[in-house]
Amino acid sequence: MKLFSGKLSIVQLQWLVWVFFFIIIILSLMQNDGFLQALTYAFLNSSFYAVIIYGNILWLFPRLYQRGKVVLYVLAVIVFLGGIGVVRGYITMSIYNALFAQKPETMSMKAMSSFVVSSLVIFLLSFIFRIAIAYFELKRQSDEIIAKKTQAELNLLKSQVQPHFLFNTLNNIYYEAYLEAPRTAGLIEQLSNIMRYFVDESPKQVVAIGTEIQFIENYIELEKIRIRYDIGIMFDKRCDISLSIPPMLLMTFVENIFKHGIDKSSTDNKINISLLQDDGRLVFATENTVPQVPQHAASTGFGLANLRKRLELLYKDDFELSTQNNGDIYLARLNIPLI
Repeated sequence: MKLFSGKLSIVQLQWLVWVFFFIIIILSLMQNDGFLQALTYAFLNSSFYAVIIYGNILWLFPRLYQRGKVVLYVLAVIVFLGGIGVVRGYITMSIYNALFAQKPETMSMKAMSSFVVSSLVIFLLSFIFRIAIAYFELKRQSDEIIAKKTQAELNLLKSQVQPHFLFNTLNNIYYEAYLEAPRTAGLIEQLSNIMRYFVDESPKQVVAIGTEIQFIENYIELEKIRIRYDIGIMFDKRCDISLSIPPMLLMTFVENIFKHGIDKSSTDNKINISLLQDDGRLVFATENTVPQVPQHAASTGFGLANLRKRLELLYKDDFELSTQNNGDIYLARLNIPLI
């Protein structure tokens, strides 16, 4: 079963090939020779064949040919095969005379030539052997990659169990809260949508503009809970919401408004947000009043700096990002190409 399930290693597979090859040689020689003679010559021939094949694919070919030493490789092959043929011929004849011949025989040039020619044939087969090893090694690596990918997908599914369990729990709380406190239920629903966005949408390369708008609106509604007084918010949306943009590009501006641009003790906080489609580009602009006492001044600017780096990676220099502080009004503007 290991053979057909692809679980054999490259070394095990090669041993299996040599065992089959050894058995085939024995069966072919037994037609004319006895079992002992066939076994002896099968072992002898298999050993020399292995020396030729591995001598080429593990030593001669990588050390000479692959390093550009073609002429030296050809000369080395000639010497190698000639030497192997001569040694194999004399050993074969010696074993035959010692164990199986009725009377000693001498090595003829014709017999020696046949050993050299057969060595050349095995040498040519070594390239097929090398290709086969490379193929199975590549297949093994491919199977490992597929297995790791499958495991990664399984781990991802496992990692999504807890967030989705939380979503389901929030939904249950929502239905319970809806009966007693509809406003609280609405906030729970918005929180659930924001969390679902982070899990399902933010890892994507692009998301629909409509999805991004919904995310921003949910975020605004949750942020408004922390503000004592009502905020005047205008959100002008004039664009095709089915078009796509990278996720979380617009969020930095909105987040900065609530971090640095809201005076919780003031009754005069105003926010204007516009999202416009203009000649194949998307223009996102925000305008908010500046509090008399700066909020989180030490951290101001890091979000925009990170956003600029991300924009450079996404669009190189095909974008515009600008901010302007007029004292009592803070303006931010982003212009990017639409996908």
